[in-house]
Amino acid sequence: MEQKKILIITYYWPPAGGPGVQRWLKFAKYLPEFSWNPVIYTPENPSYPLVDESLLKDVPKNIEIVKTKIWEPYQLAEKLNKSNKKFKAGQFDVGKNQSWKSKLSIWVRGNFFIPDARVFWVKPSIKFLEQYLKENKIDVVVTSGPPHSLHMIGLGLKHKFPALKWIADFRDPWTEISYYQHLKLTKRSDRKHRQLESAVFKNADITLATSYTDAENFRKAGANAVCITNGFDESDAAVPQTITADNASRQNAESFTLSYIGVLEQLRNPENLWKILDELVNENTGFAAHFTLKFAGRVDDKILQSIESSNLKNHILNLGYISHDKAVEEMANSNLLLITNFPNASSRGIIPGKIFEYLATGKQIVSFGPDQADVARILDETGAGKHFSYQESKLVKDFILEKYELWKKGNLLENVQNIEQFSRRNLTKKLAEILG
Repeated sequence: MEQKKILIITYYWPPAGGPGVQRWLKFAKYLPEFSWNPVIYTPENPSYPLVDESLLKDVPKNIEIVKTKIWEPYQLAEKLNKSNKKFKAGQFDVGKNQSWKSKLSIWVRGNFFIPDARVFWVKPSIKFLEQYLKENKIDVVVTSGPPHSLHMIGLGLKHKFPALKWIADFRDPWTEISYYQHLKLTKRSDRKHRQLESAVFKNADITLATSYTDAENFRKAGANAVCITNGFDESDAAVPQTITADNASRQNAESFTLSYIGVLEQLRNPENLWKILDELVNENTGFAAHFTLKFAGRVDDKILQSIESSNLKNHILNLGYISHDKAVEEMANSNLLLITNFPNASSRGIIPGKIFEYLATGKQIVSFGPDQADVARILDETGAGKHFSYQESKLVKDFILEKYELWKKGNLLENVQNIEQFSRRNLTKKLAEILG
């Protein structure tokens, strides 16, 4: 079968770290198996919030990577206010934690840089890629956002080449994402964001969503939307090929460990969980003797300060940011895995990427977020854990105690089911079918 070419326009590419890079890195890894040759277009000098050199091993050999320079104001902004580093990853100080510098930076970010601070790469990229497309046969162009300014590149190319097949991939929503309401937008700026989003929905041949709810919302807004979730890569060393009782040896025999892997910010902070764990440590001597709360990733300083002022202080193991390979190992060496989402109903469609790697370990998952979330659907389908609202306490406490008692008996590992649909190879097969 003849190989076709797909141009993937992405801001995040190794050595970028964090979840944003992995979606198209994994697609690029498996697309050649389905008769598609990927070409990557990415900035030459990006300002990444996280770096992970271990992801370089997944970059396909001989893949064509095209780069041009980008100018972005984040480096200047970080000199003015260290908190601005959070904004690159969509994180914000909220409420009483917000200084006047943070308020000003958020206002500038939302109103001066539309759709985001990578907007200065749009016009040069359209000019460069217009010439590239004239000189090279490309069958499909993909833009992956956030940053949603990359969809402006796709929109510009679509105007110049109306017959070009353009796929706009939304790893997160645009105006429906939780932090959008924190951008302190003027009416004019809000209108501009929504107009640009609408133009992308109406002009892209296909809009990809990473969740069922997002795909439905995008369709209501005029997009030809299809859901392809994120997933897990079965070739990752620490992911069991099959979930069996033999994997029980992975359990830490001395410590009952609840782990959060990844970035934890104030907008997704499960304060009720910390209170419940504080109570359990205080009330249950057996639990207190065995319990460890492990963080592997970047946790907001104010969250850590809050936890460290409680009975949990001596139960915290904070590993800081670690490579993706190490993160997968830490998942496998845990007993319970924690995942959190934004609490508002508009975030029902957010499926954090790490849930799929969590699934592949066979460990039980405790999840927090809005009611009727897509995450709850996945956990129910796979039998991999429970999803709770941020207001629930007794049910959460009972769930954790139940898992602790199973762990004491050496019987915590429970078989999950129906996870093959979330393997990166199977998801890439689905993508190839959509590409045509």
